[in-house]
Amino acid sequence: MEPRAIISYDDTPGDHDALMLGRTLADAGVALTLAYVRHSTLTDTSRERLEEDDARALLDRGAQRLGSLDVETRVVVSPSTPEGLLRLAQEEDADIIVFGSDYRTPPGRVAPQHSTQRLLESSPAAVAIAPADYLESRVHRIGVLAVAGDDSTIATARSLADSFGAALTRDEHKVDLLVVGSRFEAPFGQVMLSAQAQNQIEGARCPVLIVPRGVTIEFPAVLAHAA
Repeated sequence: MEPRAIISYDDTPGDHDALMLGRTLADAGVALTLAYVRHSTLTDTSRERLEEDDARALLDRGAQRLGSLDVETRVVVSPSTPEGLLRLAQEEDADIIVFGSDYRTPPGRVAPQHSTQRLLESSPAAVAIAPADYLESRVHRIGVLAVAGDDSTIATARSLADSFGAALTRDEHKVDLLVVGSRFEAPFGQVMLSAQAQNQIEGARCPVLIVPRGVTIEFPAVLAHAA
């Protein structure tokens, strides 16, 4: 089964970056769901219908930015954006949740949004973060920051590299995507960052993918785009 990524989207510039990262992941055979989290519903039926229509129109505009890609759209109602996205990830058996960086992030750098930060402490799905002002790009080199005793991070990075037709490296600083493992103390199947990993992410100039401890994400062999 192809891996699935949920893109958190509310039409901000950072979410436009997340869309572009979604396009990049789609090149590795990842199926995409575009999700908008509403924080409440209205008791007035007419106003509620308008709010729902506005939310769906917002997602439709986001889907149009993805061009010809086949993408699902979902409106989620939850008082908390991360909780709503996690619930959707469980419903769809999604492997990855994709975010843009914080709105104050300098171009080309990575910084988790507030909602992203909460998922970096306990998410059962991998978390991907796009740099500010990110443009879809070909992935030629993939870096990996793994934790001793957890081979799943390397296995995920290797599968992703095979799908992109990219080289996998643990030494190159200039990479097109960085795969980061969760800390040794993390519960099995959950994301949790070490201080070293946090520093690496803050210094990254490419998208990062943080995977749960002990979980390998398998990507299909999609090599046509590498020809």
